[in-house]
Amino acid sequence: MEQTHSDAKISHLPTEIKSPQGKLVYLTLDATDGTTVDELGQILAMKKITILSVLNSLSTEGLIEKQDTEYVLRN
Repeated sequence: MEQTHSDAKISHLPTEIKSPQGKLVYLTLDATDGTTVDELGQILAMKKITILSVLNSLSTEGLIEKQDTEYVLRN
């Protein structure tokens, strides 16, 4: 029997994000309500240099911002 979760939150994925890595990082930030570069590396098993590049792109697009040591979705 298939279960559905009425409280499950599925966010709108911005169309500006073209790369699979960008989508993964964006959705992870959404799911975690913000996280650090090191935590993203652990969660996604991605190299830090790759994560920093993706975060820079998402930030340039105005989709995320850095608050202290964490990156979060922009409101």
